[in-house]
Amino acid sequence: MEIERKFLVKGEFRHLAYNRTHIEQGYIAYGNGRTVRVRIRDDRGYLTIKGPADVGGLSRYEFEREIDLNDARDLMKICLPGVVVKDRWLVRNGKHTIEVDEFFGANEGLVMAEIELNYEDEDYIRPDFLGREVTGIKRYYNAHMINYPYCLWTEDEKR
Repeated sequence: MEIERKFLVKGEFRHLAYNRTHIEQGYIAYGNGRTVRVRIRDDRGYLTIKGPADVGGLSRYEFEREIDLNDARDLMKICLPGVVVKDRWLVRNGKHTIEVDEFFGANEGLVMAEIELNYEDEDYIRPDFLGREVTGIKRYYNAHMINYPYCLWTEDEKR
């Protein structure tokens, strides 16, 4: 089970990061809250299957395996139209790591953070750069941004 909270990012976080990777991901299939995703992260490939989120959007089943980079490149060719492109910054935060995703392409301008938890009501430190919580809001799911990218959102949706 993956348990995570999502937040919009406000302010600067890069100086706190200890790592940055580049990610390109496509979707072989998605619908009814389920996704089959191919990801190339720097020079490594991954295949991920996610189940539907719970009612609050906080937890969902996730299966992820590293795959051969060439296989990942081949699988990207059969993905549905649209690719999510982002840099992921890692920020240590107490006993947790916050993953900050800075999006590019059709999702340019969106910066979002995720913090993975061991259980749903686990305490965590909330740094100043975390803005509004968007956990469970579907338009912030990467698979949703394939068909409805950030560049199409209204100003109200971006708040």
